[in-house]
Amino acid sequence: MNRFLSNATNRIDAKGRVSVPSAFRAVLAQRDVRELYCFQDFVFPAISVGGPDLLDRFERQIASEDPFSPEANEMSLLIHGGGVFMRLDSEGRLTVTDFIRDFTGITTDVTFVGRADHFQLWAPQTFEAMQAAARTERRSRGLGSK
Repeated sequence: MNRFLSNATNRIDAKGRVSVPSAFRAVLAQRDVRELYCFQDFVFPAISVGGPDLLDRFERQIASEDPFSPEANEMSLLIHGGGVFMRLDSEGRLTVTDFIRDFTGITTDVTFVGRADHFQLWAPQTFEAMQAAARTERRSRGLGSK
């Protein structure tokens, strides 16, 4: 498997660490990702997490714009101003910092959500509500319709 799929909820320990699901760690290992690029998602109250290639993709997008354009400036504000690098510890845990807590509302548990080439960190109740709303919206329009 080379994609982040599914979701799992894990409890934050007393030291503020949470175990990244083993399936997600396996994808990180397969991609040889040692440093995680984490940014505040553009749409959802979630932290998106991937390797440096994720940041590279956004920076290529910015480089394709006029560097003084509103689009390039806004994108830089979001991906640079709303991003940090993090590492997993030797046991595959991530420290749940104020950067994560303040943006997501995470308190005691973290829901990890696969998004193909990256994954996200959500407050469990927020993820459940957003997923239910998305499912309801898709049903109202007919699954798979455009």
